[in-house]
Amino acid sequence: MAKLSSINKNERRKKLVKKYADKYAKLKAISKDTSLDESERLVARLKMAELPRNGNPTRVRNRCATTGRPRGYYRKFGINRIELRNLGNKGLIPGLTKSSW
Repeated sequence: MAKLSSINKNERRKKLVKKYADKYAKLKAISKDTSLDESERLVARLKMAELPRNGNPTRVRNRCATTGRPRGYYRKFGINRIELRNLGNKGLIPGLTKSSW
């Protein structure tokens, strides 16, 4: 089980990302648009720098839904490899079978 403070920190980051998503997307589009003047693009990048760091989507970490473990995360299931194996062996994940050869 991950530290509760780490899980809570990640949840706060998710809220900030959601809050600033529209503003971040608009500024990023302006800064990447090569048809605009260089000074306008610079202003957009400076405004992006003023946004909170935790408002950036890349700072959100994928964590296991059951344990909060950040490593070995499977996006398809939303859990880590250890929980996937445990739940799969118990037959709690539909369509997942244990292979043997």
